Amino acid sequence: MTEGAPPAGEQALWYAERAVEQTYFQRGFSLKQAVAPVLAKSYDSATVDRLKELGYLARAGELSFRLAREFGFCYGVERAVDHAYQAREHFPDRRIFLSGEIIHNPDVNRRIEDLGIRILRGEGDPESRYQEVREGDVVILPAFGVAIAEMEHLRARRCVLVDTTCGSVLNVWKNVRRYAREGFTAVIHGKHFHEETRATASQALTHPGGQYLCVRNADEASAVCEFIRGATPADALLARFRHAASPEFDPGRDLGRVGLANQTTMLMRESLAIQEMFRAAMTQRYGASELAGRLRAFDTICSATQERQDAVIQMLAEGGLDLMVVIGGYNSSNTQALTRICAEKVPTFHIARPDCITADGILHLPAGSGSEVRSEAWLPRGPVRIGLTAGASTPNSVVGEVIRRLLALRGLEPSSLGPA
Repeated sequence: MTEGAPPAGEQALWYAERAVEQTYFQRGFSLKQAVAPVLAKSYDSATVDRLKELGYLARAGELSFRLAREFGFCYGVERAVDHAYQAREHFPDRRIFLSGEIIHNPDVNRRIEDLGIRILRGEGDPESRYQEVREGDVVILPAFGVAIAEMEHLRARRCVLVDTTCGSVLNVWKNVRRYAREGFTAVIHGKHFHEETRATASQALTHPGGQYLCVRNADEASAVCEFIRGATPADALLARFRHAASPEFDPGRDLGRVGLANQTTMLMRESLAIQEMFRAAMTQRYGASELAGRLRAFDTICSATQERQDAVIQMLAEGGLDLMVVIGGYNSSNTQALTRICAEKVPTFHIARPDCITADGILHLPAGSGSEVRSEAWLPRGPVRIGLTAGASTPNSVVGEVIRRLLALRGLEPSSLGPA
């Protein structure tokens, strides 16, 4: 008998549990100190540290910088990146795959690939997505999580799974499973095509009769509420949302009891507005006395997302900015939300990478746009007060390089940064 094994009657379960432990990792590999120097070299920034020392306000020549008090990497992203580096350290000779981008930041994903970790691109069914993955290969699950069908497929292939799913996402999943168990359809404020929303929606199908519907914004939520009020026929609603609903979704049957949830990186104020829209529609249709039995809602925006939104709102309220630069992947929902907030107050430039800033202009994604554009005369002459923030997937190293490039436009170096 293996040392430490239990009595014979319990051995089957004991060995099964040991097998799971060896092929599923959720807490890293106790190698945090080993990878810390590499992470610091790759993702820290002396320039950002300098701005923090100066109270998030700095000046160099005619350029003034104000950095949001909360910006960049959140805990969940730091954990996901840390675990990817630990996985490479722990499995130096194994093939390692990522089931999609670990986070929505091009610089971080490039560095992950430089470790020899292959990012699996595209969508489709699990069989086609993971056709190259063999038994014993390591597959890292990103901070967004993966859909249940993908998890089951990977377990069946006997892969080694490194699960970096963010705790805030897991909290949403818990609520969605509870909705399904108690007979409520999950209405998810999120982008139906986003990895996180797809994974969250799959949780609604864990119980018999569980259903989901994804609404991207207030306009789509309004269409659903109009059906609840009786103003829109079911076939029209299905035609609009078939791509964003569970396979057996039936509006007449499934919108009588609704539980609201969010993709964790959406704009909080819009999520709250959608909640009130559903509250009003349910009250109008069924009466206030039935509301408690018809509508459930929990705050499932992650705290880091909210803190970053609050920080830019506060910064904008204080005034004194000529423009904002928002840094983060174009497919990052939380960065898009920051861009929308800023664009309502000052000229705003959402850039994905430091090299978007050149002597000839700036490549950026305007708020609400789907296409990157180039603006040439974007930086005013003379004194300019620049606000800076970054999405939760953006490391300090990228923020620091953006500041360096902004300074270079005026012939300055980061060493010239001083008190404002």
